[in-house]
Amino acid sequence: MHDNTINLSDKFSKIWINQIPDNPYLLLTPGPLSTTKTVKAAMLKDWCTWDNDYNLIVQEIRHKLVNYATNKSDQYTSVLMQGSGTFAVEAMIGSAVPRSGKLLCITNGAYGDRIVQIADILGIDSIVQNSTELGQIDLQLIDKNLQNNLDITHVIVVHCETTTGMLNPINEIGKIVKNHQKVFMVDAMSSFGGIAMDVDILQIDYLVSSANKCIQGVPGFGFVIAKTKELEKCKGNARSLSLDLYDQWQMMEKSNGKWRYTSPTHVVRAFYQAILELEEEGGPAAREKRYRTNQKMLVKGMRDLGFETVLPENCHSPIITGFVSPTDESYSFISFYQTIKKEGFVIYPGKVTNLESFRIGNIGDVHPQDIKRLLGVIKNSITWQQSNNFMENNYDQS
Repeated sequence: MHDNTINLSDKFSKIWINQIPDNPYLLLTPGPLSTTKTVKAAMLKDWCTWDNDYNLIVQEIRHKLVNYATNKSDQYTSVLMQGSGTFAVEAMIGSAVPRSGKLLCITNGAYGDRIVQIADILGIDSIVQNSTELGQIDLQLIDKNLQNNLDITHVIVVHCETTTGMLNPINEIGKIVKNHQKVFMVDAMSSFGGIAMDVDILQIDYLVSSANKCIQGVPGFGFVIAKTKELEKCKGNARSLSLDLYDQWQMMEKSNGKWRYTSPTHVVRAFYQAILELEEEGGPAAREKRYRTNQKMLVKGMRDLGFETVLPENCHSPIITGFVSPTDESYSFISFYQTIKKEGFVIYPGKVTNLESFRIGNIGDVHPQDIKRLLGVIKNSITWQQSNNFMENNYDQS
């Protein structure tokens, strides 16, 4: 544990951390999400980007990320990149795919569509396999696309598509991609750290995620975990100066964690604290267990209250769940949202194009007792006639 870790056993630390005010509501979103007070407290110190203490934290973060990603850590490396998760996605795509390359974009939601848009703006030749927002990915079609388009060099898919909460089958997709000897890239923005995985077993060459998702940090940077031998091929590929993943990696490798341009120091320090708290919880597998407990409790409770899920059970992720909006004319999402917010919860509007819906996430510093209280709040917020069978339950707000 680093010397600058917040030590909660210290009496003084407990006192001043407890002075941090409670958030007025819990964020039930796919990120940014609710963080612990200790993660917030980690941002109360200023850092110099040239200082060795700070750069050692960066290096330790990089090391821990790779260890979370695979048991074969000697074959992979990690690169941190300033900006939101989309910045890191664009850095990965724009640096990994050479100008002579061709990208197969597999999409079934808004974030897959964003990847298509990135490829288009960067001038990357691409083929789009769109399964629609409510559709499961057609594995046979992936195989067919790769058979019929031998010039495809890279394949990319979103793991957890938070448009609906769909969890896409990256294990099966990876096998098909590698049968055709292509480079496999995964947008694990809303799954890494919250779903246990091994990138080597999944045959992933590049995985991208963000500080403010399942590791439960705050927004400000993303990161790419890459197979080292693949990243070494990326020199000169980048379509952007600031989003050059290869150059960023080289700087961090050669300068002991130094970023090329100003790094989000407070965010980095908060992320380091969040990593330590992930370890204390038991790692990604233990966090996944908590998330799944939250999600299953949420779905059962919402169904008991008459709500239907957007997706069938076998497509659900432990990250976020879409629910079909009530059809009663007296229902208003804005009114529903504001009522719940007043009671301490923020939910998400729907993102499915042709279906009125809303979404509830269960990642971040969210626990089963929070889900139970939420269900009590929702029960008391229902002012419309539910079309489903309404079942009595014990979701009170105590």
